Amino acid sequence: MPIDILDIPVRPEIARINDVALNLADERLVADELRQRACSELLRQAAIASGLLPASDAPAADGVLSEAASSAIEALLEQTLAIPEPAEDECRRHHAAHQADYSTGERVHARHILFAVTPGVDVVALRNRAETTLLDVRCHDGSNSEDRFASAAGTQSNCPSGADGGDLGWLRAADCAPEFARELFGQAEVGVLPRLVHSRFGFHVVEVLRRQAGVAQPFEAVRGAVAMALRQKTYVTALRQYLRQLAGQATIVGVDIEAAETPLVQ
Repeated sequence: MPIDILDIPVRPEIARINDVALNLADERLVADELRQRACSELLRQAAIASGLLPASDAPAADGVLSEAASSAIEALLEQTLAIPEPAEDECRRHHAAHQADYSTGERVHARHILFAVTPGVDVVALRNRAETTLLDVRCHDGSNSEDRFASAAGTQSNCPSGADGGDLGWLRAADCAPEFARELFGQAEVGVLPRLVHSRFGFHVVEVLRRQAGVAQPFEAVRGAVAMALRQKTYVTALRQYLRQLAGQATIVGVDIEAAETPLVQ
């Protein structure tokens, strides 16, 4: 069963936030899950310090917060993070700069070769295989690229589509994992992409066969979605800053919170 490419086990050790253990000694956690627990524990302790959660609330031994802790953290963030409404001109500028994000109907006909990251796999060796395959199909991208790509998909891909030469058919963004969709949609490239696409399933060698442009939506039609996107962006920035502040005041052992690209708080 494929797993997220980020789900590479870290060495077992006791990670702690202010001497509160985040894992058991024999528990193997992936790096992002450990950071998730660390962020949640920082916020749980902040909720206690703010009087929103009783000190008797037990730490989450399995990473799952109590219902009371979850509610207290939600109240804490609502009180602490001031998220202003985006101004009209800011929304219009964002819309103008990201029109592809607010288009409907864009489709991409693509095929891929999946090198799945599964439990126990040597990720470095797997990536090297994927890079070698990418180089091979790109070098033959031309009159005989069809056969070369299809042959590689049939023999190496860990996706059932390998039986069809890796053909995924016509896709919409909603049909794909978000990290996969970001690489395919809102772009102009056609042909074998010059880079591996990383997703929760593994490494993909991708070829875009055809594109069907979407229809841009006027600002008035997507005003709410634009404002929501800007609010979310502001919220993530504010949350990152708050977590950084909490981390600076805490004693942290065995986990690098700053390594997360975004705050991993559920």
